[in-house]
Amino acid sequence: MVTIELRVNGREHTLDLPADMPLLTVLRELLGITGPKNGCGNGLCGACTCHVDGQQPVRACITPVSSVTGKDIVTIEGVADGTTLHPVQQAWIDEDVAQCGFCQAGQIMRAISLLAENPQPSDEDIDAAMAGVLCRCGTYVRVRRAIHRAARSER
Repeated sequence: MVTIELRVNGREHTLDLPADMPLLTVLRELLGITGPKNGCGNGLCGACTCHVDGQQPVRACITPVSSVTGKDIVTIEGVADGTTLHPVQQAWIDEDVAQCGFCQAGQIMRAISLLAENPQPSDEDIDAAMAGVLCRCGTYVRVRRAIHRAARSER
């Protein structure tokens, strides 16, 4: 057991945990933050994507909690500004992206990272960045439209 200090969505947490416990387990089971989903558990599907220290996307299911001690972690629950949605969240609604919704937190978190890296991505840039977040419903065309919409609204 090690003492882990985390700042998740602006709130401080100090926990005694096994060093190799996945961040996703801490978020969902210990802190009750359920936006990041356990899709594959192997870092392949992207449903668990969170941001660490800025808008750096990480796969929480394969990230040992000890590797993020003392860092800022943001989940989908922490991207809105009060009652004002993040432009990517609003674009998701405007473009009616979600179907089942399982992948949406990971999709949105990755899209936010993409726009931070590249504020005006091409279709190819979007496809490359989003390829690692799987959508079983196949809403990839709407994802692309939503990212372009968010890019326009962030100017």
